[in-house]
Amino acid sequence: MWSFTSGAVADSTRPTVNSTLPGNAATGVAINQNVNATFSEGMNPTTITTANFTLAGPGATAVTGTVAYDVPNKIATFTATSNLAPNTTFTATITTGAKDLADNALASNFAWSFTTAAATSGQTPVALGSAGTFAVLAGSTVTSTGGTSVNGDLGVSPGTTVTGAPTVNGTLHLGDPTASEAQTNVTAAYDDAAGRTLGAVLVSGNLGGQTLAPGLYKSTSSLAISAGDLTLDAQGQTNAVWIFQIASTLTTTSGRQVILSGGAQAANVFWQVGSSATLGTSSVFKGNILAMTAITLQTGAALEGRALARNGAVALDANNIAVLTVATPATLQSSPLPGGPFTDAVGQSVNLATKTMTVPKSGNVQFYRIRAGTALQINSLTFSGANVVITYN
Repeated sequence: MWSFTSGAVADSTRPTVNSTLPGNAATGVAINQNVNATFSEGMNPTTITTANFTLAGPGATAVTGTVAYDVPNKIATFTATSNLAPNTTFTATITTGAKDLADNALASNFAWSFTTAAATSGQTPVALGSAGTFAVLAGSTVTSTGGTSVNGDLGVSPGTTVTGAPTVNGTLHLGDPTASEAQTNVTAAYDDAAGRTLGAVLVSGNLGGQTLAPGLYKSTSSLAISAGDLTLDAQGQTNAVWIFQIASTLTTTSGRQVILSGGAQAANVFWQVGSSATLGTSSVFKGNILAMTAITLQTGAALEGRALARNGAVALDANNIAVLTVATPATLQSSPLPGGPFTDAVGQSVNLATKTMTVPKSGNVQFYRIRAGTALQINSLTFSGANVVITYN
């Protein structure tokens, strides 16, 4: 005689796409925006490929890129090889070839569209390609002491080692093909940033205490942020870009900060460093560091951006590093009923720099929500004359 217990009912629930970035019908999307989709359940990573996650635009013109899958967060990301064309509508599609862990496919192809921002007269972002998913990428090794947190992928190539135990909220790539490809893209991005010439402004010495508008800044030696903090002011241009060409080293001293204002975004700040970069103790730095040799984050330094070293090591010590993508414009929607249907509020204006939305009073009860590519929360709602003013984060 023997006994047994039957297993659970086989999973037959089809996966769905819960959210996307950019959101469907989003406009003014930055041309270096990665495209991602969050699934309702864990997916089979082998089915999340460029064959099943595509991007096209204008029209049916295929966009070349790579696809990665974040297993813990159930997020698929399409990263274009180069910047998207400005003022163009793109369509992203996830096909029924994408399947969950029980081999259930999407019920039908899932597609959404968005439109990129118009071209500006300033610098265009530096395309990072597949390196865009990495918060830390080193050529030789990564060393870590203390409680370092890396919010993004961490990789080494051609080296293969990480010393220490940083918390990586992403994927670890040690000497694998993904890290190798990312290093190839870092080299291309470095060469792009170093080769820019249009409108270059010469700078030298210490940038501390200065406020800089978007543009291309060139140093023929080393740069430091020491005597005061550096402010980057986008002046209301949410797609504004800064590129710093530094022939030698980049250094910040203890406690110094890079401050973003006027709608500036860390994802659109690029530091091309001819040798090595060092972020001082407890300093707060913004932007993408593309270093020829090594990058060192001293104790407690925080980086909103990426530490990408071509040949040398990345040294970490109780740091917090977070990959930040460009913000997707937000749209306020309203409805007379709590459950909708919601439509775009008429007459609204949005200030991305101050994260406020202003809309005329409707004369009756209205319920509001924000449509954006990422989750946003309404913090407050106040009345100002004939308008409703909403703040969010």
